[in-house]
Amino acid sequence: MSSIKKFEKPLGMRDTFPRIYEKMERARQIGRQVFRSRGFDFIETPTLEYYDTVGKASAISDSFLFKLVDSQGNTLVLRPDMTTPITRVATSKLLKEKIPLRLAYSANVFRAQQMEGGRPAEFGQMGIEIIGDKTVFADAEVIITAVQLMKELGIESFKLTIGHAGVLHDILDDYTDHDYQREILRNLLVERNYVGFEEAVHEFDLPATKANALLEFINEATNLSSIEDMEKYVRKNDGIEYMKQLSKLIDAYDLSQYVSFDFTLSSHMSYYTGMLFEIFASGSGFPLGNGGRYDGLLHLFGSDVGATGFSIRIDRLLEVLPKEEVEEETVCILFDDEDFIKALDLASTLREQGARVTVQSKKGLMNKEAFTKLFSRVVDLSQEEAQ
Repeated sequence: MSSIKKFEKPLGMRDTFPRIYEKMERARQIGRQVFRSRGFDFIETPTLEYYDTVGKASAISDSFLFKLVDSQGNTLVLRPDMTTPITRVATSKLLKEKIPLRLAYSANVFRAQQMEGGRPAEFGQMGIEIIGDKTVFADAEVIITAVQLMKELGIESFKLTIGHAGVLHDILDDYTDHDYQREILRNLLVERNYVGFEEAVHEFDLPATKANALLEFINEATNLSSIEDMEKYVRKNDGIEYMKQLSKLIDAYDLSQYVSFDFTLSSHMSYYTGMLFEIFASGSGFPLGNGGRYDGLLHLFGSDVGATGFSIRIDRLLEVLPKEEVEEETVCILFDDEDFIKALDLASTLREQGARVTVQSKKGLMNKEAFTKLFSRVVDLSQEEAQ
């Protein structure tokens, strides 16, 4: 094991400097306003959870969990996502009154990295969960909220790609001969590896009818003109009917321009059981966020209720957020020892006028020129008195 350098950080960890921090904080505040205005209450869960509860229930692979051991010998994990801890809270306490819950959050999650590849091991998420509602209207509300959030953030060019985990599962199950074939194809779709998908279909040596159906499906489902086009690939399927209803609700709310349907969409988050979606925006090569229906996760905690939601990666938002046109005024007041109280009084007056003010003793400066360049305006009290 190599020695750790003095200023080295753990693998995948990042420092957030002031300018970036403020940009992220503004995004969080906009998210808070959007979510609360739509009736969602914010919740906070512990950073540490038990491995046997949240760790095992989470859809995050075991190899990406940060594990610790407490003084009683119990294995703990740093929370790898927010949906699973919120499900724990909802099923143990909040659902006792049997009313639908609308919960929101903004928190950091942790996923261990095996090698340095630019992926953060800690990153911020904000999102919502509707727990206790199995209707299509809850899914529609989640999608509408996601679109509203993107608009309020000032992101003009974005798209929600919507699929259905149950429909995809049935198609892959019907046209493969073994479970392992289905899982290989599903994982290739998670990676968006359509070429690999076609190669795998040929390698499986499936009956011609099955192989041709899969190849036709992969082409048609990514260039979908109508949800009805998927009906020929599945037997009577509640998921298709559900998606028709969802599409009508999206059209009724005039959001079609922000939405496309893709029944090849699959996620590494294995707890999605129904509708699922990803959010993309111009300027980023990665999804900004994802969401969907995860009724199966509630079953793991002993509740037979519906649940749906979405989350946004705050770090990825930074790539697509519009540049701020108006910079806040930053004022530096330089003072000598005898002018400290005068500097405080002036600072108070300027702050009441909306400025951001720093008071700085001249005696405490090592490089006055470099320091004052950080501000849009500098007031030197000794020079003012001399004038």
